[in-house]
Amino acid sequence: MTEEFLTITEVIERLRISKNLLNDLEKEDIICPVCRKKSAEKMLSSGDLERLRIAKVLIEEMEVNLPGVEVILQMRQNMLEMRRQFDEILEDLARRLQDRLKKNMLR
Repeated sequence: MTEEFLTITEVIERLRISKNLLNDLEKEDIICPVCRKKSAEKMLSSGDLERLRIAKVLIEEMEVNLPGVEVILQMRQNMLEMRRQFDEILEDLARRLQDRLKKNMLR
């Protein structure tokens, strides 16, 4: 699966976000634009675009400052990772339970 990248100009148009806010978020390492061979302009990954959408809501609608945005996004990332790990544990338990049930039925 190929990750989608958008130019800074596309991001500004799509999200109606200011260049200044983009620069501030980049300085805080909340987003990390990259340079791609196909474009002279910096580009953002789909992951950065999602963080940018959330940051925009936090800043504009909830009046969260940049350090707060950074903390919230990190906590969100940690929660998503814990959820992924939890799902893996549940899948493993379900698989083990199915195996036990099959063994008991064969007896």
